[in-house]
Amino acid sequence: MIPYGRQYIDDDDINAVVETLKSDYLTTGSKVQEFEQKFANYVGVKYTVSVSNGTAALHLAMLASNIKPDDEVITTPMSFSATANCIEYVGGKTVFADINKITNNINPDEIENKITDKTKAIIPVHYAGLPCDMERIYKIAKDYNLIIVEDACHALGAIYKNSIIGDCLYSDMTVFSFHPVKHITTGEGGCITTNSEKLYNKLLELRSHGIKRRNHWFYDIKELGFNYRLTDFQCSLGISQLNKLDNFLGKRRNIAYTYNEEFKDLPIEIPYDDNYLYYHAYHLYVIKLKNNIQRTMLYDYLKKKDILSQVHYIPIHTFSYYKNKYNYQWWDFPEAEQHYEKCLSLPIYPSMSEEDIDNVINTVKEFFKNESS
Repeated sequence: MIPYGRQYIDDDDINAVVETLKSDYLTTGSKVQEFEQKFANYVGVKYTVSVSNGTAALHLAMLASNIKPDDEVITTPMSFSATANCIEYVGGKTVFADINKITNNINPDEIENKITDKTKAIIPVHYAGLPCDMERIYKIAKDYNLIIVEDACHALGAIYKNSIIGDCLYSDMTVFSFHPVKHITTGEGGCITTNSEKLYNKLLELRSHGIKRRNHWFYDIKELGFNYRLTDFQCSLGISQLNKLDNFLGKRRNIAYTYNEEFKDLPIEIPYDDNYLYYHAYHLYVIKLKNNIQRTMLYDYLKKKDILSQVHYIPIHTFSYYKNKYNYQWWDFPEAEQHYEKCLSLPIYPSMSEEDIDNVINTVKEFFKNESS
């Protein structure tokens, strides 16, 4: 069985975790700080705060942004639901802006059209690992005095105009996920990066119950926080994984380039990639087919051959919660919905063998050959 994505764990990873399990600290020890520092160094940012998962990272980013009930936050409907849910957690109002049909990322023109006097923040999502047009989004945010929180859960290692995603050159905070299908894994886990010391200190307090220490034993709680800490043994795994990240990224891009070459004459749309402006991290390799009928047929055909593809994503505004609360309807965001009707994510992960890659390619070609005959 070939899944659409999976983790890569080797003996170095296992030994790193075992070593920490044998140490004095399993949580809130030195490995947490070591991982945070190494991650900050990799993306070129001042501060990293590790947390229990990517959703927790988004939640804390909204709290640190001081989003209050009825404050509006603009984001894309083409993402995992956590991107919008985090706004709802803090009582904010989720406002969607449609995507660009070429990049599948949030359209800056649509962002500007949705800004009101209640808008407080923007959450652009680097869909599939392709960076958004952050320079344009940054300019819009500055013109309207808005906070930017990048959702980079797909984009560790991606680059935009010589800016590594996570360095917060064009944002206040950037959020990452370390779920097993992501670029590196800590089992479950995530982090927030920032160059703001004020935001950094606030995030540290919020991830650990809101506690602010005054000395070794006395502490105070001025606002409620959460237990969103990441353990030392998870951070040990993260350190070991981070050492292999460049290799992981190279393998993902090589698979994507192979797919691009092999699929270029098929009646499908392959992922947009611009090597001049963007360095695509290829968390996902998303193709677009003619329509949802053809997409479903290919999905089923691959599954019969023990190849698991996936659909990323069902537009968030079409879920019952958002339809019921905001009265969103189908065709409110036509580009996102048309993308959903046609998109299919093919397997891409560092441990794919040449045989696995050839199997995917040959099966996709076989499908179209049979369809045309």
